[in-house]
Amino acid sequence: MREIVFDTETTGLDPEAGHRIIEIAAIELVNHLPTGRNFHRYVNPEREIAPEAQAIHGMKLADLADKPVFANIVAELLEFLGDARLVAHNAEFDVKFLNAELKALGFPPLPMARALDTVQMARRKFPGAPASLDALCQRFGVDNTHRTLHGALLDAELLSEVYLELIGGRQAAMLLDAGTDTGGLIMAPIVVRQRPPREVRPHAPSPEELAAHAALLAKLKNPLWAS
Repeated sequence: MREIVFDTETTGLDPEAGHRIIEIAAIELVNHLPTGRNFHRYVNPEREIAPEAQAIHGMKLADLADKPVFANIVAELLEFLGDARLVAHNAEFDVKFLNAELKALGFPPLPMARALDTVQMARRKFPGAPASLDALCQRFGVDNTHRTLHGALLDAELLSEVYLELIGGRQAAMLLDAGTDTGGLIMAPIVVRQRPPREVRPHAPSPEELAAHAALLAKLKNPLWAS
């Protein structure tokens, strides 16, 4: 099963108001394990970045002046996404921005049903508890001490670890057949432990046990198992 954990940074909060994507990062998982294949691009939004957005990710328009526009990365992005399930923290926000960029270029939108929202997952699993990415990193022991500002690549990397914890932890399926195709994944070797053989324990009753059994039968009236 192929999944893509992704995150975006934007010029503001509302694509319908003309705000754009300025950074997108995506991490590939196969059978819930990272494959090492990532997609990460900064994007020139061709518009100013709102001050409140700058306070979140720290990027200014001047920082993105030499970056490609979204039209120049869209083909590569869609090829990387393929038909995989999409995983995002507050997925509606990220998918809405992606679809606004796709619509402007004449591409069909990504169905919201294709996206899995880790915020909703966390709220179902831990009702009433904080569901921010930082809070979940703390809950699961994921090191986020280097996250002073939001960044799409760092957030996607942290989210991929949090997501694996939300679905039950890092437990790959057991291989019962040594010839099983693992899809290119590197699996841990099977360790066979050698134990010293034990002597067969005797099961015949000892003379003392036979005598004790006979004494017990003598106390019973017409025991059915008496020989």
